[in-house]
Amino acid sequence: MGSLDDARKHLAKAREFLDAAESSLSLAQFNAATSNAVVSGINSKDAICLKLTGRTSKSEDHSAAVGELQRSGEAGRAVAPSLRRLLGLKSKSQYQTVSIVQRQAEDAVRWAQRLFDAARIVVDA
Repeated sequence: MGSLDDARKHLAKAREFLDAAESSLSLAQFNAATSNAVVSGINSKDAICLKLTGRTSKSEDHSAAVGELQRSGEAGRAVAPSLRRLLGLKSKSQYQTVSIVQRQAEDAVRWAQRLFDAARIVVDA
């Protein structure tokens, strides 16, 4: 399986999780919306990196994911801040007892959309 094929598969997953994030947001399920947005953003990062560099890391170190995206090229650098912000909400949306509020969920979905849009442009180029 080639890196372009893998990039397309990650892009499809990013779309699926973004759809789930939007749906959860419309139901006022702010933790689920944010969590799905995070997963969408990570898959978008993977798609961008695979297309531009031919590889992607599966590290649990989220700062490494942002750095990997920044090193992938101009397209990755442009959306790396969105990934950094998304990853900053991962623990709160998935593990902590304190919950995500509506504004944070809306921001997360917007950031995930930005990452997805960039990934789609990169993969389709």
